[in-house]
Amino acid sequence: MAIRLLPPVLVNRIAAGEVIERPAAAVKELVENAIDAGASRIDITLKDGGQALIAVVDNGGGMTADELSLAVERHCTSKLPDDDLSRIAALGFRGEALPSIGAVSRMRIVSRPPSCDSAWEITIEAGQKSAPAPTGHPPGTRVEVRDLFFATPARLKFLKTPRTERELAVDAVRRLAMAYPGISFTVIGDDERVLLRLAAAAEPAMAIARRVRLAALLGRDFAENSVEIDAARSGFRLCGLIGLPTLNRALPRDQYLVINGRPVRDKLLVGAVRGAYQDVLARDRHPIVALFLDGPPDEIDVNVHPAKAEVRFRDAALIRGLIVGALRNALAAAGHRASSTFPQPVATPSLAFAESANDFLRPVAVAPLAPAETLLGTARAQLHGTYILAETASGIVLVDQHAAHERLVYERMKEALAARGVARQALLLPEVVELDEAGAARLAARAEELAEFGLLLEPFGPGAVVVREVPALLPGLDVRSLVRDLADELAEWGDALALKERIETVCGTLACHSSVRAGRHLSPPEMDALLRQMEATPNSGQCNHGRPTYVALDLADIERLFGRR
Repeated sequence: MAIRLLPPVLVNRIAAGEVIERPAAAVKELVENAIDAGASRIDITLKDGGQALIAVVDNGGGMTADELSLAVERHCTSKLPDDDLSRIAALGFRGEALPSIGAVSRMRIVSRPPSCDSAWEITIEAGQKSAPAPTGHPPGTRVEVRDLFFATPARLKFLKTPRTERELAVDAVRRLAMAYPGISFTVIGDDERVLLRLAAAAEPAMAIARRVRLAALLGRDFAENSVEIDAARSGFRLCGLIGLPTLNRALPRDQYLVINGRPVRDKLLVGAVRGAYQDVLARDRHPIVALFLDGPPDEIDVNVHPAKAEVRFRDAALIRGLIVGALRNALAAAGHRASSTFPQPVATPSLAFAESANDFLRPVAVAPLAPAETLLGTARAQLHGTYILAETASGIVLVDQHAAHERLVYERMKEALAARGVARQALLLPEVVELDEAGAARLAARAEELAEFGLLLEPFGPGAVVVREVPALLPGLDVRSLVRDLADELAEWGDALALKERIETVCGTLACHSSVRAGRHLSPPEMDALLRQMEATPNSGQCNHGRPTYVALDLADIERLFGRR
């Protein structure tokens, strides 16, 4: 068959398949255009999940008749003034969204610049556009998309229920709203039902505005149980809020990353967050995070995905290190916080660490600690053989003795591993593991780091490694599976998480079995010793699985319960 040039309408429909795969993608592109136009108010209407109607109205800069005619042509944009793809500052820079949407729907655009007396209207149906015509409209732009994918019926078969498509579209707006707290957003669904309404943040300080917007989007629990991030490295700055380990989810869907104002779904974030929380959260639980990364545009390639949903960094290791380091430091600085009602940590005298698990319950030499001077107060009673009741200067604290002791033992094990390294056990017969050459090379390059965790391996010709020693903590280890998992993780995340997690899981299991059990009677000195060790131990606000080790009630809260306030 002879090579031929495809007709423009078909080219636009092919582009639509890459850029507009569902109503949510159309909503995202249109809202991005409104943001780029400088809008301070954006209203979205969805009918039948967006398939019957998507209407986006903004009060932005608007377009003249000539600009309106160009806007629906492929590769026409106002957002690359110097034609430099390495320094992209706008959200919708490709010039493909409007013609792609118009190729598979019935689209109408009405627009008016603030400096003009009248508006102009243009329509596009299945790629065929009309000439601009004068009409009435306030300054700004209105885009109506009706009967999405009517020109490509096969695409309709792949859409989900209207409710699911509506939720995906609202999520796209939520992500953009997260990045732009200075803009008000409203989403209206069927029967004029308000699906989302966000007022523009009045606070001039971006950190405060973001916190207000995140509280509106992710809930008050997140706002009250999160810590702030603010870190910088090599021209990049990372800000945002991250949830305490005790505020977690079964799925990682509440993890958000905004890069230079662009919401993205990036595997780098998932891996970095997993690495940062791996010590304070069970593997099957996921924290809530909202991170905002700003950096030099020429260090970030946003042109790697047709829908602009992914980015690529020139130095991915730098970004991953920045995220992991910032999150770990923030979690450490949060001290013992594990709930919105917890008191803030205060300075405590240096305490001597016990030498064994049972020593945690023995009285230790400490300076006199009245309730007013300690975080967890003075033990007053043991309840149901499980909980320690302590009195503080401002209220009471209930401690789960097993969960608390489990964290103390686990931290001591980690301390010992850091000081003496992971004990290794030599294999009677060294294990040769065959991989692809790239995987083997990655493992060989990180051999020194892996040896610190008890895995001694070395290259064994092209595309293979030989394992000579394994961590003694992991008896019966499937060496081949572990090595292949490590090779995959080094390729995906740039870090050998699997080995660290397996060792830490064993340590966590040992800590759980060697810690104080629920039901064991503790004397007052033993209870006080446990409280003092908690105050001196990192991450003691939650156990190894992300559950709180204690809860605190302020005296004011107690007085409200009894009607005294």
